Amino acid sequence: MGAYRADDDYDYLFKVVLIGDSGVGKSNLLSRFTKNEFSLESKSTIGVEFATRSIRVDDKVVKAQIWDTAGQERYRAITSAYYRGAVGALLVYDVTRHVTFENVERWLKELRDHTDSNIVIMLVGNKADLRHLRAVSTEDIILFLNLID
Repeated sequence: MGAYRADDDYDYLFKVVLIGDSGVGKSNLLSRFTKNEFSLESKSTIGVEFATRSIRVDDKVVKAQIWDTAGQERYRAITSAYYRGAVGALLVYDVTRHVTFENVERWLKELRDHTDSNIVIMLVGNKADLRHLRAVSTEDIILFLNLID
């Protein structure tokens, strides 16, 4: 980055939310991206956590503020504050648990109900390294994407 920059020295700040069922790996995605850490023994998220990472894009510093929430129903009350100001969302499912993919439609509806229509949404099939346990096929995904297009 050249000269030292303070943590709060950035050109753009973007809020991104992670959503999806409990246990799909949202917190591990967050810790891998922000701290380059991964844990097989991660515990369920309680409430909301967030972490940041700044990256250089051309001559600008972009700070990503990534919010992570529990996927359980009992935390649904936080939705409006959680989504407020988000410009991006990672909608995460577990490729080894088909039910988490089936619930993507419900999560997508929640996103559309609580965020700006311009939000950028990325569908993330997590745990792809567990190929031998794969339960969601490429065909399932293509079919789904064609239905929502």
